[in-house]
Amino acid sequence: MQQRSIEEQECRIAADFDVEGFTIATDILSESQCSALGAEVASLEVAGAGTRELLSLGWARLLACELRRHEGLAHLLKGADTAIQCTYFSKSPARNWLVSLHQDLSIPVKEHLPKSPCSAWSEKEGAWFCQPPVELLSRLVAIRVHLDDSTAENGPLRVVPGSHRLGRMSPEDAIEHRRRLGEVSCAVPRRGTLTMRPLLLHASSKSSVDTPRRVLHFVFGPAQLPWGLRWRCTV
Repeated sequence: MQQRSIEEQECRIAADFDVEGFTIATDILSESQCSALGAEVASLEVAGAGTRELLSLGWARLLACELRRHEGLAHLLKGADTAIQCTYFSKSPARNWLVSLHQDLSIPVKEHLPKSPCSAWSEKEGAWFCQPPVELLSRLVAIRVHLDDSTAENGPLRVVPGSHRLGRMSPEDAIEHRRRLGEVSCAVPRRGTLTMRPLLLHASSKSSVDTPRRVLHFVFGPAQLPWGLRWRCTV
């Protein structure tokens, strides 16, 4: 009976995730895990707001596997069970920034294939990125692991519920959809996660307090890419 209740709850969360495009979970990490991850990111050389190239590191690969298997997250990753990227963001008084309303449209790939139906090719941190068609972007899932409390004061992510179902949009359309659908500020406790569709409209403000906001942002997708493309790195 208890197993059935858990399965029913997972189905409800997955259904809400499909509609809203995001969901928050608490206590995904243990306190010891969170402290150990804090020590790992403290050793990173970060020049700006963060770095995209963490999935090649052993501890990040291990965490990706643990997230994929976690009973509180696995039901959200159906069809997107391959980790393709891990980015570290560290917002603090020393590194403070805002992010305007946008969608995450780029993916990391192994090589430049200009004849594919992808656009906006660019090279960042030695890796190729491109913007694939919406049908691929809609299959991706991001899990943001919070190493600190994300509060109303330290620049939490703000999302527009349901906007991931509206396809790729212009900046003008994005503003109109936010006006129409409203915006939600995502306060996530330390050791918790925010799972979201990358096509979901989102933004964040600068932090107004001294407390840090460190996040590990994992992206999961299908194991294989179409059009001859290959992921740069996978777990």
